[in-house]
Order: sequence, then C-alpha cells, then structure tokens
Amino acid sequence: MNFELILVEPQIAPFVAMVRLNRPKELNALNLQLMGEIRDALAMLDEDENVRAIVITGNERAFAAGADIKQMAGRTAIDMLKIDQFSTWDGIRRTKKPLIAAVSGFALGGGCELAMLCDMIVASETAQFGQPEINIGVMPGAGGTQRLTRAVGKARAMEMVLTGRFISAREAQDAGLINKIVPVDLFLDEAIKLAASVAAKSPIAVQLAKESVLKAFETPLQEGLYFERKNFYMLFATEDQKEGMAAFVEKRPADFKGK
Repeated sequence: MNFELILVEPQIAPFVAMVRLNRPKELNALNLQLMGEIRDALAMLDEDENVRAIVITGNERAFAAGADIKQMAGRTAIDMLKIDQFSTWDGIRRTKKPLIAAVSGFALGGGCELAMLCDMIVASETAQFGQPEINIGVMPGAGGTQRLTRAVGKARAMEMVLTGRFISAREAQDAGLINKIVPVDLFLDEAIKLAASVAAKSPIAVQLAKESVLKAFETPLQEGLYFERKNFYMLFATEDQKEGMAAFVEKRPADFKGK
C-alpha cells in the first residue's frame, strides 16, 4: 500500500512493525485520511505472519495533538452522521495483534483516544495527555469518556473531560493510564523493546489473551471468566502449547511458530 500521512516499517525489530504518524507541521492532527491510513496499515500488518506486535508513534513533539478541527468546524450533525468517522476507529479497535503506543509530547483529544485504543502505552517524560474538547464546545467522541474513565476512574476522568485539563506522564502513570515513563531519547526504543518482548511469545496465545483482557471491560465477571476459560482450553489445540510446555520441562527457550 502507498501511504501519504504515515510511515510503515514492517520489521523495526524481529516480528515487530511500526506505524508512525507523519504530519509534523500539524502536530499529527488526526484527519479522515490519516485515520483511514492507520486503519488500512494495521489491517495489512494484522494479516502479516511476520508481524506479532505493532508500535504506533508520532514524533518527540507530538503523538497526536487532536483531531483536525478545520476539517470538522463547518459540518452539521447530519454531515457527521453520514461521514461516520468512528467506523474507522472501530476498524482499528478490531486489530488482533497487540498495539503499543509510543507517546512523546502531546496526546490530546483524538490523540489521547488513539493512545488509549492501544493495549499498552510507553511515554516520554514530556508526554501530556488530555481531552480538551470541552474548550471548543464539544466532548470526546472516540472513546474519551469511556476508556479514560475505565483507566483513571470517575473523579479524574470527569475533571479532565469537563475542564480540559492536561495531565503529565507522571500523573498518567500514577493513575494507571500508561505503563512506563522514560527519557525522550528512549521512548521509542522502550516501546519497541516492550513490543519485542510480546512478539517473542506464542502469537496465538497472545491474541487470545488480549481478547480476554479486553473482555473484562465489556462483560460481567462470570461471563468474562467463561470467555477466558474457553480461550484457555482452545490453546491446548496449538503446537505452541506443546512446544512451550516441553521447553519449560526441558529448561530451554521455547521456539514458538504461531501454529
């Protein structure tokens, strides 16, 4: 595929791909084309057997500073309904392989929502997270009121959404929004390192484990436990399960094939 607003590296590390947002002058503002390219790139990488984990990043100044307001300012409610921009977000959400966000600088509005759509977040010391949509007369629309609340709790999410306040990387980590804070010059390397650690595991087990964790946010406990149990049993039909347990018994590294 030919992309104009993103850069794709299918092998930034063994079994690890990277998608870089590439609108630096606009602080990687998320317009329709950019989101469509991210969706298409992730769908492509999801089908690539040589990719087991994917890093999404921007640059040191901004992961993404929000949606492209110029593209939305004059639209009506019916326009927005017809455009159905959030169907693109639904496509990204359906990515089966683990997504690791490498965030430096601004992750605001849609940028914060895109980071939260990922499975883990590595942030630089300069990272700032926020949902400032209230300042322009709207509210988060791509999961900001839902994923943020699940991540940081009602009180902090309500403050961020209703006042537009940004939080630092330290506050984001303390609240449970992100996994790790590192110096600016290391944030991408650390995200790739985390992705490589995941990519070294059985890709089938990783996929089903990811599904099971996400299910915890969508179902009551008993239903979630039932889903988890079925996925657990299913993995005993894989060659990776036999290899993993044999390697453990034989005290050697496992060689997972994704079968």
